[in-house]
Amino acid sequence: MKRAHLYCLILLSFSYLLRSQTFESSKPPNILFILADDLGYHDLSITGSRYYETPNIDRIALEGTVFTQGYAASLVCSPSRASIMLGQFTARHGITDWIGAPEGEAWRDLKRYDKMLPAAYRHQLPQQAITLPEALKAGGYVTFFAGKWHLGEGDSSPEKNGYDINIGGWEAGSPKGGYFSPWDNPLLPNTEPGENLSMRLAKETSQFIAWHADTPFFAMLSFYAVHAPIETTEQKWAKYRNRADSLGIAEQAFIMEQMLPIRTQQDNPVYAGLVEQMDDAVGLVIKQLKQSGLYENTIIIFTSDNGGVASGDAFSTSNLTLRGGKGYQWEGGIREPFFIRLPRNYNAVRSSDVPVTGADFYPTLLDYAGIPQIPEQSVDGRSLKLLIEGKNFEERALFWHYPHYGNQGGLPSSIIRRGEYKLIHYWEDDHDELYNLETDLKEQRDLSKIEPERTHSLKAELMAFLKETNALRPQKDPQFDQHKRTELDRERLEVLLPKLEEQRLLILSKTYNPDPTWWGSKLTKD
Repeated sequence: MKRAHLYCLILLSFSYLLRSQTFESSKPPNILFILADDLGYHDLSITGSRYYETPNIDRIALEGTVFTQGYAASLVCSPSRASIMLGQFTARHGITDWIGAPEGEAWRDLKRYDKMLPAAYRHQLPQQAITLPEALKAGGYVTFFAGKWHLGEGDSSPEKNGYDINIGGWEAGSPKGGYFSPWDNPLLPNTEPGENLSMRLAKETSQFIAWHADTPFFAMLSFYAVHAPIETTEQKWAKYRNRADSLGIAEQAFIMEQMLPIRTQQDNPVYAGLVEQMDDAVGLVIKQLKQSGLYENTIIIFTSDNGGVASGDAFSTSNLTLRGGKGYQWEGGIREPFFIRLPRNYNAVRSSDVPVTGADFYPTLLDYAGIPQIPEQSVDGRSLKLLIEGKNFEERALFWHYPHYGNQGGLPSSIIRRGEYKLIHYWEDDHDELYNLETDLKEQRDLSKIEPERTHSLKAELMAFLKETNALRPQKDPQFDQHKRTELDRERLEVLLPKLEEQRLLILSKTYNPDPTWWGSKLTKD
């Protein structure tokens, strides 16, 4: 049996009892969970961007609680998504890299010439665990998923993990075929040539909402945006190309990070258009909630699964003033937009600067739905209800475990955050970095030698957690070739970096035209 069905029966009976006490005769809140892919902390106008335009997402933040120190559970997508589903840190559930990434000796095939062989990792959700949608479904909710899944197939598919309806969620982690129909998704038929993918997912979600206005629902709108390939319409490109011009186009937008060039300017008009297309789609779903009379009884969550892609992949955005981006161990790789909007009849603070994580959504939503957690499931997340209500919230440690190399330049590492301090342990040479994020958000001043006692204490706590969870570690590669690695580093500096600058200026030129049809997007109504 895939699940312990007795757990669900117990959960169902207790949920009705608790709900009757919590909500009296009122209807439980609906839940709309909006998850962006690869969206950085500063990729919204409300989080500081002067370049991107996101009025619909901004409104969720303006009407809800903004967690200014909200984190994804991982530096990359699949682990973060698993943590949302399970309420667990990545070291505990074992999905520590994006599903499909090579591990062990297979890493050599990429010819990255790294010092270590990445650790093995789980390639599907643990079947004994009860996922968030399963818990909500057992508590009387109808459940819906649309968009990017990337948590495996078969027994690890959305349908086998609590979702009544699945639109477009399969094993792929990127939008195969791009953001304009025809795309290549076996669970999302092409119906309109040139249709925008983000808008299509929003339409499917809106239809689900309209059809389930009388039933408590959990709808997860999991955008493929803003993952590569980076695409938009000609109209939106022109809008943001002109905006970049008006703000002043910098002569240089890339510098070298520890392994790869990294972007320092938000001035990619194609990426900006992709961000706005996602925001347009969010607006469509919010409009449906209001038209259905459900807006005031719906919890709306917006967040992202990892930092913006500043290095590697499409080199799309800049996360400054945060250091790094997707795949990196610094704040740019894990700090995210993190908004929770509650119905008006709930007391909620406007913002919180307490560190929270994607693993906290699981217990938080069960708390507000009036559904008790299964005690047998070890949950690392904590309900944020006390924080949202402005009450005391006991300090705790947050953990990240990424024993892999990021495609974007990050190194195998594990992290602990406690209070204002963050310790990063690097597996290549077992050295540590210690930062005080209250005084050094840019992570420029390593305090590990200045505060050895704190460094030792945090490292001991980190290692104890990794031991408790049986976390796997990378191993030294006996075939590591320093000469080949040095040559690769030289090529990245002398060839790749200038090429990126050249491509950037091309995209910003008035005559830019990616192909004769703009990916077919001229067929859409923009």
